[in-house]
Amino acid sequence: MLTEHAFGELYHRHARAVWAYVYRSTNDAADADDIVQEAFLRLLQTDILPDDEEGLRRYVFRIAGNLMADRWRKRTREKRHEVPSTERADASPRDLDVTRTFAELKPRERALLWLAYVEGGSHADIAESLRVGRASVKVMLSRARVRLRDLLKARGLIKGEPE
Repeated sequence: MLTEHAFGELYHRHARAVWAYVYRSTNDAADADDIVQEAFLRLLQTDILPDDEEGLRRYVFRIAGNLMADRWRKRTREKRHEVPSTERADASPRDLDVTRTFAELKPRERALLWLAYVEGGSHADIAESLRVGRASVKVMLSRARVRLRDLLKARGLIKGEPE
């Protein structure tokens, strides 16, 4: 069980990274706020925790991934799929185009790319966070990269023709 001080330190070190992961995966700041809060609450309520800092970090990412999956399933069931505006006053048109293109990926594709290339997670860490087979991560990640590349090419944001 975490002490209040240890929990506070863990939160301050990792909450921003978890929030960024959730936000980039969901493209919704309110959902990111809710999921991060719930993920850390569930971590705090857990009786059996990893002993090391990295284990705790991976565990909170896995909780956040599970919470996102729950929300995606719920929204699918409710037939409500809205993509919130990604407009920002300080963003260039090209940045907004890339952000919109990233938002067109499936939620799992966004999560895979974010965990691999922003968080620098290993295939084992990604598999654990997304609750998929470790061997599946390489294939799923490759497909997500190809899909993002093709979308970017189709919009003229990178050179080349879509395949």
